[in-house]
Amino acid sequence: MPFSIYLPRVPRLPRVAHAPHTLRLSASFLVVALGCCLGWSLPAAAQSGASGKKSPPPRLTQPYGQRPDAQAWAQDVAQRQGIDPAWLQQQLAQAHFLPQVPRLMTPARPGASTAPDWGSYRKRMVEPTRIRAGVRFWNQHAATLARAQATYGVPASIIVGILGVETLYGRHMGNLRVLDSLSTLAFDFPSAHPRAAQRQAYFQGELEQFLSSAWRSGNDPTHPLGSYAGAMGLGQFMPSSLEKWAVDFDGDGQINLFDSVADAIGSVAHYFQGHGWQSGQPVWYPALFTGSQPGLDLSTLLAPDIRPSFTAAEMVGHGVIPQGGVQHPGLLALVELKNGSNPPSYIVGTQNFYAITRYNWSSYYALAVYDLGQEVAAARAGVVADLVQPVTAPETAP
Repeated sequence: MPFSIYLPRVPRLPRVAHAPHTLRLSASFLVVALGCCLGWSLPAAAQSGASGKKSPPPRLTQPYGQRPDAQAWAQDVAQRQGIDPAWLQQQLAQAHFLPQVPRLMTPARPGASTAPDWGSYRKRMVEPTRIRAGVRFWNQHAATLARAQATYGVPASIIVGILGVETLYGRHMGNLRVLDSLSTLAFDFPSAHPRAAQRQAYFQGELEQFLSSAWRSGNDPTHPLGSYAGAMGLGQFMPSSLEKWAVDFDGDGQINLFDSVADAIGSVAHYFQGHGWQSGQPVWYPALFTGSQPGLDLSTLLAPDIRPSFTAAEMVGHGVIPQGGVQHPGLLALVELKNGSNPPSYIVGTQNFYAITRYNWSSYYALAVYDLGQEVAAARAGVVADLVQPVTAPETAP
């Protein structure tokens, strides 16, 4: 890459005064606290504090610099990437196991979570604080957003929606060391996950990319902070995405997604261009369900999930009319949005809707990004957003 990628130093955190009652530590708390410091991995029962049963003693996990699996991984990476093996081992020796990270990655137990609810999700992501912050952000960076739109063909509203949903325009970029998060997921990914082997391999690849980039740039990999999954900066880029899609949009000779808003804006737009964004194409159409033959075939339409797989004519043949999109030139997808115990909602997604899901594989996320961008644009213009709502129940075409 012709530009260096800037990784910030970790700021020194202020000491926090504890309330008096927190000084009365139980023996079990001391065991857990000591385990966190030494890199112990606690069994699920001990982590969850299951009532009625005595938790088994904590299982000691060797520091990553001493683990045979981590050492073998490091030797392989050093050979393939041309990295000094001693440097790589030194970085792993500084990586700490984060017990909260596997818990956050572990699927909820059956019956432990409520049914997905698009309305509740939207209220969390598209709310007044985020809209007001989006207006300020857009006003402050209007020229950069316009330049990114002209350069990459991605509307400013989509970029604003992404940065708002991801980090509230830089307010919440994560406070965990990326080295710790990625090492935990690379070597201690929760086995209870249905795709544990695949996901662990993914995070080993991200850790490899993160350390390789630090080696080439001369940056200290112990410094960057990010999310529990290792995502970084205003746009929450994973290391592989940062390496491939991040751009120096402010022209200062380095890529800085932590402090340069221009780089973050340009990088998000470049990411979408690289993932198939079609300039000028709608993101989605309202779905109108028909009662004509051969009849509504939801199972066929929903089988590809959110991946566009049907022409407009094929979709009509299966009982759904994309309102305003019967002449749409590309492929479409019928997207289902659960509403808790109420009937689900439906929209017809385009390639651009699918492109948003490439940032986060979720139809809820994609629609929230779109809606937030539209709400911010309307608020900035001093008008009420006129957003078409997803269809909540099949209707018969007139």
